[in-house]
Amino acid sequence: MPAPDVVVVGAGFAGLSAAVALAGHGARVLVLEARPGLGGRASAFTDPETGEVVDNGQHALFGCYHETFRFLRTIGTAHLVQLDDQLEIEVIDLGGRHSRLRSMNLPAPFHLVGGLLRWTALSWRDRAAALAIGPALARAARRHSRGEPIDPQEQHETVRAWLRRHRQSARLCELLWEPLSVAALNQQMDVAAAAPFVRVLAQMFGGSRLDAAIGLPRVPLDALYATPAAQWLAGRGHEVRTGAVARIVCTSSAISHVEVRGERIEARAVVCAVPWHALERTLDPAPATMAETIAAATATRSSPIVTVNLWLDRPVTSVPFVGLPGRTMQWIFDKRQAFGEAASHLSLVSSGAEAIVGRSNGELIDLALSEVREALAPARHATVTRAVVVREKRATFSLAPGQPRRPQTVTSVEGLFLAGDWIDTGLPATIESAVVSGYRAGDAAAALVAVRGDR
Repeated sequence: MPAPDVVVVGAGFAGLSAAVALAGHGARVLVLEARPGLGGRASAFTDPETGEVVDNGQHALFGCYHETFRFLRTIGTAHLVQLDDQLEIEVIDLGGRHSRLRSMNLPAPFHLVGGLLRWTALSWRDRAAALAIGPALARAARRHSRGEPIDPQEQHETVRAWLRRHRQSARLCELLWEPLSVAALNQQMDVAAAAPFVRVLAQMFGGSRLDAAIGLPRVPLDALYATPAAQWLAGRGHEVRTGAVARIVCTSSAISHVEVRGERIEARAVVCAVPWHALERTLDPAPATMAETIAAATATRSSPIVTVNLWLDRPVTSVPFVGLPGRTMQWIFDKRQAFGEAASHLSLVSSGAEAIVGRSNGELIDLALSEVREALAPARHATVTRAVVVREKRATFSLAPGQPRRPQTVTSVEGLFLAGDWIDTGLPATIESAVVSGYRAGDAAAALVAVRGDR
């Protein structure tokens, strides 16, 4: 391959989408990934006992992930996501009562409000609270569609305070808002700031019914995007390297080169698509003009996710995922539904898992199995044939009020651009945020390369 125009450091959703954007602009791209495999924090591994490819954590997509689906369409894998035409969630409350929330065929956001009014798990008082949230969702959707700034109050109040301000009942918070908030923000409602949650609601419930639909990959993450993106790039003459620990060398005002195991790689621009906690060691030496950005990234706290995978000797549910409000493991995903397996492989997810991430594997397996058997009667007679725990201690950055400001795509160093879910996209640490940042960085780097090429 000729010398690249742009080097992308990091091959998760952000880095690979940046590379695809750059390739679309005609730039020559080299992608460097430090790990042996692609995918970053959204990757997969082969379980040595079952031989099954297992995601490092269950990742769901929403219909409002427009940039993510654009990326998947480009690399030819959008059809591998099972996406219904509207929101539908099966819920089992702490009392063991099963119910289903399904949005209605109404204009947004009243398709959600209408679904809440028909939800049998709610009392009439709870349904009155659902009506109260409608105008707030409509206002948030209008602000989002017009590109207007967020409400300053939402930056400083927690999700729970915002819901209380909009008169949401305890039951409605327990069954819907808390599970949705924790899933989207990876933090508890008493900790996470309201602003990114309101942004998520505006995207989900401010457009079409499809925007609120939940999409589940039919294949592991490596087959959904990581390997196909690398193949798409390679097929167009670009290069993707794994096991390539990169060091970005800058002067005080511009990039110099990228170094990988003593190899000096010259490029006209670099997209740094590493997590916030890896920024300082990737920029070596760190340019003085980026001291504030690096200090903010270093000071940003992390929030963990714990996933417990249970292989059972029989199916225990007929739906692809179930919400478990009020429990430690908030969601059950049945991989059999997505992958067509004969027996059940359940992935149980605990987001915002600070309280349990330090427990032993045995304790976490026992906890997950106990909650599955409490919620799903068929699981009480099933035998566990295999169990695997996955901890992502730094799964996402913290969204608590008062956290350091998130950086922009364009840096003070000419030719250096940042990508990643932690870049200031206005979204929480989601796949969509990563892809949005990747496209922004790719577009900005391609524009710079084109300008330089015209000189």
